[in-house]
Amino acid sequence: MKKKSYKTGYTAGVYDMFHIGHLNVIRNAKKQCKYLIVGVTTDEIVLKNKGKLPVIPFDERIEIVRSIRYVDKVIPQTDYSIDGKIKTAVENKIDVMFVGSDWQNTDKWKTIEKELKRIGVDVIYLPHTDGISSTILRKKIKGDLQ
Repeated sequence: MKKKSYKTGYTAGVYDMFHIGHLNVIRNAKKQCKYLIVGVTTDEIVLKNKGKLPVIPFDERIEIVRSIRYVDKVIPQTDYSIDGKIKTAVENKIDVMFVGSDWQNTDKWKTIEKELKRIGVDVIYLPHTDGISSTILRKKIKGDLQ
């Protein structure tokens, strides 16, 4: 992880049932860049990639994220692919992408890192907040966890 201040950073997520883990990533990303863009994944992409719709509809999730003081701009995330990440980086002049540490050293993100590096974009992994996720919240709501 480089210790420098970046101009434009980017992070993305579904942000379903927004929780402290989401806030931690966004807050920590903003500490390392002057301008933070956050991508909110569309309902269609979530359904296609996870086989289920978010609990909170896209329009509401994007408004929640837009209201966070650390966020300078919100855009829809419409593509999970490597090409989609590169396109987003180029179109928005991003010089760093922030990702939760739970993705670090995965084959997917090793490849994404390599491709982003070719266009001058760093990838920084931010600490994952253990014990909280939208999946855990869903289970608690259903009564599967105490």
